[in-house]
Amino acid sequence: MCRAIRLRYQDNPVRLWDNAPIFFMAIQYPMQRRLTRQTWLKVHLYLALIAGFFFALMGLTGSVSVYREELDELLNPQLVIEQPPGKYQSLDRIMAAVRQAHPDRHGAWTLEMPRSPHSMATAWYDKPQETFFELYAPLMVSVNPYTAEVVSSRFWGRTVTTWLLDLHTRLRSDRFGGNAVGILGALLMISIVTGLYLWWPGTRQLRQAFTIRPDAGMIRLAFDLHRSIGLLSAVVLLVLSGTGVLLSYPSLLESLAGASGMAHGETGRDILSTAVPNNHPTGLAAATFMAQGGFPRTELRRITTPVGDSGIYRINLRQPGEINRRHPYTTVWVDRWSGQVKDVRNPKDFSAGETIATWIWPLHTGEALNDTGRFIWFLAGQSLFFLYVSGLLHWLYRRGRIRDRKIDFAALRPMFYRLARHSYRVGLALCRHGVMLARKARPHIAAGLALLLRQLERWRMAMANQQKRIGKNS
Repeated sequence: MCRAIRLRYQDNPVRLWDNAPIFFMAIQYPMQRRLTRQTWLKVHLYLALIAGFFFALMGLTGSVSVYREELDELLNPQLVIEQPPGKYQSLDRIMAAVRQAHPDRHGAWTLEMPRSPHSMATAWYDKPQETFFELYAPLMVSVNPYTAEVVSSRFWGRTVTTWLLDLHTRLRSDRFGGNAVGILGALLMISIVTGLYLWWPGTRQLRQAFTIRPDAGMIRLAFDLHRSIGLLSAVVLLVLSGTGVLLSYPSLLESLAGASGMAHGETGRDILSTAVPNNHPTGLAAATFMAQGGFPRTELRRITTPVGDSGIYRINLRQPGEINRRHPYTTVWVDRWSGQVKDVRNPKDFSAGETIATWIWPLHTGEALNDTGRFIWFLAGQSLFFLYVSGLLHWLYRRGRIRDRKIDFAALRPMFYRLARHSYRVGLALCRHGVMLARKARPHIAAGLALLLRQLERWRMAMANQQKRIGKNS
């Protein structure tokens, strides 16, 4: 544009004033573009400096919480059933064992069925006396479904996995922390959008935007990885942050979906019993049988016991194809006194907004995409930590606080080759000697393992007795 003005001025220098608006527009356009980019850069930078640490914390705790059940079983081997013996015990017997272990805990219990044949059933008690004033800290009772034996009784937030999940969802600060996490999710969405805007180089330089230069220096390499990893994880992080905001503010989710009782953890409609109390109440097994009569191909996931004479069973079933595995929306209410089905909630009858609401929780946890989705969600959560560290290093470098150093990969290559060659030789020699030593020491190893297993069994029995005493005292 400036060249066209210059040529016209050479042809007719007297009429420059007539072209003044075009001239000033040509100067002002790149200045506005530069100012806009500088503004977005400052927004992106200040968000990273102020809330970047919390973004990284949310990413790390969220990625670990994706595999919360597996990690809990790894840290607590007593929760794993190595060889499942056969059929489950009846629901009434399992619930009777829970009530026997905690006779003073009156009120509703929610029995969650095992997620696999090797897992425990979990009985949830929402408001125990020990954590009554906390926003959410239920009692978790793990029961062996094959023997109806109470294995452990723990409180939410006092185990490693639940502590990390509570840090992820509420920053260990109850309601204030939940609101803060929702605000952080909205700020993360702004940070991702500004990062994508700053990454876009234009169509002519699009190839350079994907270039990673390992020989340009450590800071430059970290910044190139920052851009590439941020681009690859942007869509997943937008999904995670958006669903996180909706889960932090369930009323917003219900308003957008046009439905009530659809938020995660909600009990749904409040239905009471109208039958006359009698001496022959319906048990858990019979109530489940009545609930599955209308849904014969469903899987029982949860059953909540009634409270008081007007209480009613609430049974959660999972239909084939229902994406929410742990908290399905297929719900049947069964009267305890008459055994009749009082109400049914079928996801197949949901409106479009209600159907969208059912996707929020499984999308946030990754279980909507099965194991592959959970692994991608895990990597996306880890990427937030790398983005924070790499961006912080680049900011410190621009301010002159740290120096950049180049990595001489050509000089390191012979060292890697020698290290790999020596590692192979040493590993082969260790394998040979290890096989020989294992043959000689096989009896001693067997005796040591047997002694270790006996000691672990003693510790397990001592812990079980201690937990039983704690349950009786509480």
